[in-house]
Amino acid sequence: MINFIGQCIQNLIIALKYTFEGRVKFSSVISNAASIGYDSLPIALAIVFIAAVVISLQISKQFLMSGGESYVGGFMAIALIRELAPGFAALAISARAGTAVSAEIANMKVTSQVDAMKTLKVNPIGYYFAPRIIAAAFTIPSIVILAELFGIIGGMAVSYLTIGLHPARYMNSVWLWINMKDIYVSILKGFIFGIIITTVCATQGYNTEGGAKNVGISTTEAAIKATVILLSADLIIALLFYF
Repeated sequence: MINFIGQCIQNLIIALKYTFEGRVKFSSVISNAASIGYDSLPIALAIVFIAAVVISLQISKQFLMSGGESYVGGFMAIALIRELAPGFAALAISARAGTAVSAEIANMKVTSQVDAMKTLKVNPIGYYFAPRIIAAAFTIPSIVILAELFGIIGGMAVSYLTIGLHPARYMNSVWLWINMKDIYVSILKGFIFGIIITTVCATQGYNTEGGAKNVGISTTEAAIKATVILLSADLIIALLFYF
């Protein structure tokens, strides 16, 4: 794993250098933004919304019994903005778009398309990695913000239906509990998670050797490694900003 993370860092540096040299095509970034961000939007929003509904369903009655029903909105906002929305959205995008990136690059590797790029004096890491990294880094934060909004709305609906908590009291608690730091950190998480997902999955695909069977194995490994590294990065960010 340490060796793999080192490879990811090296590939990220090469991709960044390729980007700053102005060799990335804007059309390629847009097409990757559509496939990574837009196409993953429904599943990411659905997962965060369902998670928020379930949590609100579990805690609303407990808050009511202790006389703290006015704090349901604030609790949901803190949980969603700090952890649930960035984490769940990133995992959903990793499972859908990250594995697709890994499979695509792995297929190019085993069919010698990468070797053809080298023959044409084109850096395959910069060419394949850079547009995907840029697209994910700038689309996933937007998905995270939308997921937070959907999650808060879902929690509000459940608290109203279960304990009769008025939406105005719910939203008042939301505004009292959250601050701009939480929102900035969630956007930063989305930015970092986007870079991690594409770099890890693309690196795993690029390392693939063999035939079609190895493409499937590599895609599975990409999903596992991306999940572990995402959760580790989430822990590090939480330690840096909240402790």
